[in-house]
Amino acid sequence: MFTTPQGRPIDPTNLTRTFTTLLRKAGLRRIRFHDLRHSTATLLLEQGVELVVIKELLGHAHIGVTATVYAHARLRLQRDAIDILGTALGSPETTVTARSDGDEPPPCNALVR
Repeated sequence: MFTTPQGRPIDPTNLTRTFTTLLRKAGLRRIRFHDLRHSTATLLLEQGVELVVIKELLGHAHIGVTATVYAHARLRLQRDAIDILGTALGSPETTVTARSDGDEPPPCNALVR
């Protein structure tokens, strides 16, 4: 919760207006203030912070909510983990995976019979 210098809650409209002004002055695209929460959680997840810790920071009652909302980042981390495993196992050909939003399944170089 954000407060005024007098300790009263900030009106959401004023917060949005101020935030939009700051974005414009910084030359950044417009986003919702709430998007900062998503960005923080995604960055923490990508830095290896455990999902349960992120759940606590966000105040989610159930870890399933956190896992579902940030599944896109988890898929990207899984793809990266598979790439690392392939390197560790000495994969004969190193495939450079095009990075996108992480929604695609990781490539598989293994022969499936």
